[in-house]
Amino acid sequence: MKVFTKSRKAFFAGLASLALLCVVWKGASLLMGASIILPSPEETAREALRLMCGGGFWRSLASTLLRGLAGFALSFALGLSVGFPAGRYPLCEAFVRPYLTVIRSTPVMALILIAIVWFPTEAVPVFAAVLMAFPVITQNVASGVRAADPALLEMARVYRVGKKRLLLWLYFPSLAPFLASGVSSGLGLAWRVVVAAEVLSQPLWGIGAGMQEAKMRLETPRVFAWTAAALLVGWASDFGLRRLSPRIGGRGGP
Repeated sequence: MKVFTKSRKAFFAGLASLALLCVVWKGASLLMGASIILPSPEETAREALRLMCGGGFWRSLASTLLRGLAGFALSFALGLSVGFPAGRYPLCEAFVRPYLTVIRSTPVMALILIAIVWFPTEAVPVFAAVLMAFPVITQNVASGVRAADPALLEMARVYRVGKKRLLLWLYFPSLAPFLASGVSSGLGLAWRVVVAAEVLSQPLWGIGAGMQEAKMRLETPRVFAWTAAALLVGWASDFGLRRLSPRIGGRGGP
């Protein structure tokens, strides 16, 4: 009952925050007096409905989703394969650290522009998402591996516990919360990078491509509508991960 009450309070707090945002947004649009600068919430909502009634919106949404998921899946696989040995062996971590530092320090737009030179238009957002999410996943995996109890690892070595059991019973419980955090951060970053890469690379379909086309036509309400679609994608993935994280974190053990 208490959990339900807290959940309901959090829901209404979120609604109140959203209502306040709409009020401030409406007031600012009235002060501007020009929808080309700042459209009102109702103008944006009408434009969003018009977008959703067209088939191009759903195809663009699906294309962005596929690119984001593909980029994140590749970065997740790479992060696991690099982060696990980096967490176990200090020399391996010292070897990969410069690469992670270079990737984290490079501006996102620079990576996207380089990718436009190297790859076909459709592959640019995926490549950018892989590069930007890879260091996040790798660092979290390495931290989770290092968090494993040394005493339990020594006992497992003495009793010659198999690698499969060692992974499931010792490494996974310590890795799970770090991995959940890395997935949440990495996936959120992947969505933002994919949309930004679509704006610059201009694939045939994509949320970012739609935003750029609307901006070129000075259709600011449509730019806001596309932005709202991108925000909803990020919110939905974050909401799903927050619901899934406690279940993942609770697993493990013999």
